[in-house]
Amino acid sequence: MAKKVQKCGVKREAGFLYYIDKQGDISRAKMARGGKAGGKPTKVLKVGLKKEPGYLYFLDKQGDISMAKMVNA
Repeated sequence: MAKKVQKCGVKREAGFLYYIDKQGDISRAKMARGGKAGGKPTKVLKVGLKKEPGYLYFLDKQGDISMAKMVNA
């Protein structure tokens, strides 16, 4: 089960991949489609989130940062 960590309210734009980068900020990159290369990542919002090991951090449907415990197979 995911737990909300930080409210951000980021509005997603079609054709972009949104993720939490190594610095704990929200970044986005243009998705590769039909043989065309993707784009370079750009920062959307500077958050500076400190990540805990063993957790997956992602942007949820509301545009907020959530975390879930990683399951090691």
